[in-house]
Amino acid sequence: MPALLAVGILLFVAITVVFFLPVFGKPRKGYYLSPRPVQEDITFPDGFLWGTATAAQQIENAQPSDWSRFMKASIKGKKFGVNEKKEPLPGNIAHFDDYPEKVSLKTSDFDTYMEKDLEYARKSGHNSFRFSFCWSRLFPKPGKTKADPEGIKYYKKLIGLLEKNKLKPSATLLHFSTPEWFWEEKNGKSGWEREDALEHWDIFVREVVRHFGKDVSHWCTLNEPMVYVVNGYMAGLFPPNEQRRDVVEVIPIMETLLKAHASAYRILHGDAAKSGRQIEVGYTKHTREFEAYRNWNFFDRFLAYMVEKAFIWDFMDAVDTGILKVTNTKYKKEIPGLKGTYDYVGINYYSRFYVKSSFPELAKYEILMFDPKDPREKKNDLNWAAYPNGFYEILRKSKKKYNKPVYVLENGTADGEDPDVRREEFLFTHIAEMYKAMAYEKVDVRGYFYWSLMDNFEWAEGFRPRFGLLNVDYAKKMKRTERGGGRIFADIIAHGIPYTKWKNVLEKYNIEERED
Repeated sequence: MPALLAVGILLFVAITVVFFLPVFGKPRKGYYLSPRPVQEDITFPDGFLWGTATAAQQIENAQPSDWSRFMKASIKGKKFGVNEKKEPLPGNIAHFDDYPEKVSLKTSDFDTYMEKDLEYARKSGHNSFRFSFCWSRLFPKPGKTKADPEGIKYYKKLIGLLEKNKLKPSATLLHFSTPEWFWEEKNGKSGWEREDALEHWDIFVREVVRHFGKDVSHWCTLNEPMVYVVNGYMAGLFPPNEQRRDVVEVIPIMETLLKAHASAYRILHGDAAKSGRQIEVGYTKHTREFEAYRNWNFFDRFLAYMVEKAFIWDFMDAVDTGILKVTNTKYKKEIPGLKGTYDYVGINYYSRFYVKSSFPELAKYEILMFDPKDPREKKNDLNWAAYPNGFYEILRKSKKKYNKPVYVLENGTADGEDPDVRREEFLFTHIAEMYKAMAYEKVDVRGYFYWSLMDNFEWAEGFRPRFGLLNVDYAKKMKRTERGGGRIFADIIAHGIPYTKWKNVLEKYNIEERED
């Protein structure tokens, strides 16, 4: 009897530890900033890249792409709906009727304002600018092997203005949108599932390199590939607006995107090697800090760990090891030529997501963008919970897992208020967390790009989210006006964040700084 009692007690303790104490999985942390206090002036090394990030489909006049077709279909079908959480419905672009079609299809009209926008960046102290080459601008029609002359002219002008304003180009090859013709069915397949998808991709990449390779030394092959896969093929929010039920059904797209990345990496480096140029090639991942909604719930913590692994690390691990292993499946496959095809780790970070389980149907877990029971939680206009500590954690994990240089290629918040106090706080706290990751964790961060230079077309969210350092008045010929956040960013670039100012920041925004 004593022996059985002892076993029972041990079993009870084990169950209690596993299920009710936040030891296993991803617990929810109780602090806003990382427990690493700032103890000195926040400064950054010489040569550090400061800039903003943009994407062609979001700021340029609409080209014949899959996204432009979706935009026109939304207008024609009056598909502007949102759900009870104010999130876009599948196949809809939220509130896309806010402006006339001729305005909406200009997005931010970068085509017209390019010179003034880049001049503003220079005057604000930026030394770099992230943009993407629009595949459908360079290849508007099918069956071509040479880039369109007008498309080449457009990007020659852009790169010339970057040089004039002393802004180092950071170029992205695929930022979600693809040519409309790419989705014409061939042997029953379309888009990235076509047998000739990678052939068309290679033609595009080689033409970009042929015309612009000598002008660009910092390259990003793919922007947020898992956002593209999840929103395009499972959530129905991005073209091709599909809602496949099982992750197994999208693994082939993941595999093709990995092959596309590896191919572009080789093409870019092969061209640079011919002339002895030094370049950096990587890709960038959308990251969030996934945490349990309820710390006492083992399933919340376990699922937070699994969701983060699947959404963030599976793809990154594949590029590192050359082997794609998909969480919670039996899928494991080596992709020839993939291993190690990255010179840096690209990080896009915005906020924390909470994971809430639904026992016993664990497959029906819920992702919460904020805690509805916490009225004090700081949120942006999309209800994304601000969480600077998560930025520190993502940078720390990236260093531990891959030990490569890091570029923060997107970090920003949607704040349409005047003054944009939430954006100002976001900039101070996230740049401070980046500094702390560099100082305490020895993360080799080499650049920071705020999203975004100006307000833009925010995909299925439409025009209402305002991420820009420059406000865009869509109703008044796209007039630009600098926000307070733009001035804060310029000041940080010029002077860092002196220790005395940091103390003032903590007081102004009512932030507690803790130390473990």
